[in-house]
Amino acid sequence: MVGFDSVGPYLQSPPYFGALIGRYSNRIAAGKFSIGDKQYTLATNNGANHLHGGLVGFDKVIWTAAPITDSIPSLSLSYLSKDGEEGYPGNLQVQVIYSLTDDDGLRIQYEATTDQPTIVNLTNHSYFNLTGDTKQTIRQHLLQLNADGYTPVDKGLIPTGEIRPVAGTPFDFRTATAIGSRMDSVEGGYDHNYVLTNANGSLQKVATLTEPGSGRILEVWTTEPGIQFYSGNFLDGKFVNHTGTPVQLHTALCLETQHFPDSPNKKEFPSTLLEPGKKYVTETIYKISVAK
Repeated sequence: MVGFDSVGPYLQSPPYFGALIGRYSNRIAAGKFSIGDKQYTLATNNGANHLHGGLVGFDKVIWTAAPITDSIPSLSLSYLSKDGEEGYPGNLQVQVIYSLTDDDGLRIQYEATTDQPTIVNLTNHSYFNLTGDTKQTIRQHLLQLNADGYTPVDKGLIPTGEIRPVAGTPFDFRTATAIGSRMDSVEGGYDHNYVLTNANGSLQKVATLTEPGSGRILEVWTTEPGIQFYSGNFLDGKFVNHTGTPVQLHTALCLETQHFPDSPNKKEFPSTLLEPGKKYVTETIYKISVAK
């Protein structure tokens, strides 16, 4: 993972290195959405759009941390996002549990409840470079995604509402493919939501990232219907990681499990509505191994 070795740099608003994202990960067009007949207006912090929870998203608040004393090393983070925070309705009680698995995985379990209808879409925004050296790009990494479709976007990276087949396009990663082999044919690089195949709410392996030189492998497992593949298009060397290396363009990538961007404004997308009496529950595992 790409990040820092002290708290200070994270407070400079870096590009969400390792962040817990909410209330809504990714983008909401024009920072507006409706529940029933009522429209809500959110902070716009990405051009005209709302991104990753707004000006003070979940990555910028203080969580209550507590270790969980059982057979698996775990840490619980909890937070009450109050009604009206960043424009969202409802008091949202959130708990996120990080735990290590016996097979070298990091399990992230998300839960939330609300006292008013609201929208929720939580994710983890870790960046990866499996060479371990951000002087090298991620172009030679091999990526495989269990996704037959993706959601095309407009100039503001808001989905158009269409779900387009990946077959015959630079977005086809159904078999392991070098990221750099077709990236230059995608304007701006990859920053797209992939529609996961056979997503049914059960935990499934949805992505495999391999670095040929070291043999390191990252598997992503999730219960979510989508995953955002971001190829580090906005990294510009402004931030220096824990090794003292500036993090430059395309030297790290994200695989963010999620519901789809702008779902509250796209009725054809899976719903992100959470109602009182219901519980938001999702799970993602990032598992590291080395090829034998």
